[in-house]
Amino acid sequence: QVQLVESGGGLVQAGGSLRLSCAASGRTFSRSAMGWFRQAPGKEREFVAVIIWTGGVTSYRDSVKGRFTISRDNAKNTGYLQMNSLEPEDTAIYYCAAGRFSSSWSNYDYWGQGTQVTVSS
Repeated sequence: QVQLVESGGGLVQAGGSLRLSCAASGRTFSRSAMGWFRQAPGKEREFVAVIIWTGGVTSYRDSVKGRFTISRDNAKNTGYLQMNSLEPEDTAIYYCAAGRFSSSWSNYDYWGQGTQVTVSS
């Protein structure tokens, strides 16, 4: 069993930065891939980024490449999503998830409650 708690969301102007954190409990987190997804009002949940359990392999959706960086610290049972050059289109609730290395939400077994990110123009 893995429990995930996100933090770090908030309101920021376009061009600004935020760092999301995902604190995990449970022994299996360090052996699970960690993903970030987001869901804007009226839209489907979409993949943002994923990192393999060793931290050596990552994948991003095209629209965030070069702006977002996913990382993890297994010693602290914590994952991160550094978001730079934020755009209004990034506004959404952001969720972290633990599961298999995948861009599909169906491959993740555990989810956090989400944290709101709002980017003003």
